[in-house]
Amino acid sequence: MIDLDDNRLEVARSFGATKTVNSSDGKAAERVMTLTQGAGVDVAIEAVGLSATFDICQAIIAPGGRIANVGVHGKSVDLHLERLWASNITLTTRLVDAGSTAMLLRMVQSGRLAPKKLVSHRFELSDIIKAYDTFANAATQHALKVVVKNASLTAGTLEHP
Repeated sequence: MIDLDDNRLEVARSFGATKTVNSSDGKAAERVMTLTQGAGVDVAIEAVGLSATFDICQAIIAPGGRIANVGVHGKSVDLHLERLWASNITLTTRLVDAGSTAMLLRMVQSGRLAPKKLVSHRFELSDIIKAYDTFANAATQHALKVVVKNASLTAGTLEHP
């Protein structure tokens, strides 16, 4: 797991990440390559939507590996085909949408995914501005996922155990 935020890296370890890299010094790719003895990783998941994180994925992917881009990119990124084309890299993109929701719900129902473990803050709908502020300052607030609940709904309606 690679992140700028030590809190999120700690959460990743609690989910089973065996190696974590704080990328705040700009040397994440170098550290990953050292950790893998220069081999790179089989799968890199870009979940942020930034050029810098997409660049890291391209730099650390092993020959025959897969880059899964699920981050929402608001700006163009560079695809370095000059480095990737001879390495048989697979690049996939997709958002969580109606096509993947059924599979995710099955994983939650089976216990393979535990989304409650990612919820760090809960707010009533009347506190929506505070919820946005908390998420906008995720690093200082130690926010992962913020749940906003409509007070007229009963507890548990929006989340599965």
